[in-house]
Amino acid sequence: MRSQTIRFLLLFEAATFVVAALIHSGVLIAGYEHQKARIAESVIALVLFSAAASTWIWPAWTRKAGLVGQGFALLGTLIGVFTIAVDHIAIVAVLIWGLDVTKRA
Repeated sequence: MRSQTIRFLLLFEAATFVVAALIHSGVLIAGYEHQKARIAESVIALVLFSAAASTWIWPAWTRKAGLVGQGFALLGTLIGVFTIAVDHIAIVAVLIWGLDVTKRA
């Protein structure tokens, strides 16, 4: 039962990254194209699918495959979130600076 749950999670998570990659490639929804996001999501999906496949090839390693695959996906996602946050923090800082300069003028 535990192995089936881990496989399901890995496959479901991989599928969600495939959908995200298709969105960022413009296949599912136009206007959201983003090459770097598409590449990252595709790599993460591939790692998750590989982890799921390894659970059938080496059933004794199912838990380890789940941890490694999902850990990689989480790390990649957090790097993306951090990158976006840094960009937005920089924009917010510039806007605050602009408001301050404008207020003093």
